Amino acid sequence: MSHADDHQGTRRDFLYYATAGAGVVATGAAVWPLVNQMNPSADVRALASIRVDISGVAEGSQLTVQWLGKPVFIRHRTQEEIDSANATDVSELPDQNARNANIAADADASDANRTLDEDEKWLVMMGVCTHLGCVPIGNQSGDYDGWYCPCHGSHYDAAGRIRRGPAPENLPVPVAQFLDESTIQLG
Repeated sequence: MSHADDHQGTRRDFLYYATAGAGVVATGAAVWPLVNQMNPSADVRALASIRVDISGVAEGSQLTVQWLGKPVFIRHRTQEEIDSANATDVSELPDQNARNANIAADADASDANRTLDEDEKWLVMMGVCTHLGCVPIGNQSGDYDGWYCPCHGSHYDAAGRIRRGPAPENLPVPVAQFLDESTIQLG
């Protein structure tokens, strides 16, 4: 093999590598917009976390806000509601799981595991029936003075736990936290 053949092979190798590199760059430039369009839009990202002012929510009343396109019930409970929820034996509940995204997944459905604060005054939960996705009626409705879904007859108690009806699970508690005494952040 002569020196000229060795030089020619190196030039050929360079052309192969340059062509392959240009092909990879062109493919990446063509595929990137397709992949990028699957990312959530700016308006969806902005709603991923919202702050709710609860300073005007009187004890015994409820505020409903939209978060991620779904209603969220924020209830400032009375001592009577708290006592009623605490008097319920967890072993008697159809769903004994807390369904609270803020604590361990296997936590029981005691009232303390469903509320947002240590005093158990603030209950924050998704306002969507776990049976078929209807919105339950609140303000101490139904047989257990909590929420009632009139579509198929699911009854929830003062802690949002399913007590009777076709709904298989408790109303879920979303990721939430107090930022200060009058502001809750969802998400």
